[in-house]
Amino acid sequence: MKIGIIGIGAMGSVYAGLLAAAGHEVWGVDSWAAHVDAIRESGLRVAGASGDRVVRLRATTRAADAGPCDLVIIATKAADVAAAGRAAQALLAAHTPVLTIQNGLGAVDALARVLPRERILVGVAGGFGASLVAPGHVHHNGMELVRLGEADGGISARVEAVAATWAGAGFNVQCYADINQLVWEKFICNVTFSGPCTVLRMTVGEVMANPHAWPLALGCGLEAWQAGRARGVAFSFDDAAAYITAFGEKIPHARPSMLLDHLAGRRSEIANINGMVPQIAAEVGTAAPLNEAIVGLVRALEEHFA
Repeated sequence: MKIGIIGIGAMGSVYAGLLAAAGHEVWGVDSWAAHVDAIRESGLRVAGASGDRVVRLRATTRAADAGPCDLVIIATKAADVAAAGRAAQALLAAHTPVLTIQNGLGAVDALARVLPRERILVGVAGGFGASLVAPGHVHHNGMELVRLGEADGGISARVEAVAATWAGAGFNVQCYADINQLVWEKFICNVTFSGPCTVLRMTVGEVMANPHAWPLALGCGLEAWQAGRARGVAFSFDDAAAYITAFGEKIPHARPSMLLDHLAGRRSEIANINGMVPQIAAEVGTAAPLNEAIVGLVRALEEHFA
């Protein structure tokens, strides 16, 4: 299969490396020229839970170089999804599905503004803990599960075909009829840890162990859960605090990608994670004061970032 991946940062590089190692023709597209050049010259090193290997794949800063693909994966930050969707137009054959995998909410709607909605598949990736060590070198702590579904629900033949491709590359994959539920279940965990860990410069475990930080962080997640329930999300659990706690206990040493962005001097995805909670809360009649405060603090920290 010919696969185009737009956004080969930490997670996108893990996808690209393992899919290429499985024998697929993979084209990685990214604006980070040093990363692209390193992959061209020496291959992509993927280390961590899947082993340690150097994989050859095609890398470019111009999506048009790849030409039509059988599958397009968008693995950019949420704020860059619309731009990635426009770039993806050069990769589309008549029936090419576009799989978007992001943290937070809003990616499908952003993508549907620039691509036909019927092309869109949604992925939810969990338990990877990926980070870029250097140009051309990615590391990941785990690879728990990739969840796949149609943007508007249901398990189609094309979702099953895409899932089989990922499974053949060593990923743990499951298809879901209601992928929106899975997006939200990950979202409330992202909300709990992303903003608070970033403001406090703490790992997940450090936040959970701190008697002052943990009530604040958990409160952010519970505000998101309350907004989701009011919006009609069919969560698979009734005890959100227990669900979030169990999630965090699996990754105590993890630093959320938002914190990694700040440590690197980059602006974060705050608008699509903690920033979405007050917006949705206002629509459904719930409250989100903790998330409002976290968003303000993260944006204050970002004022001097490029």
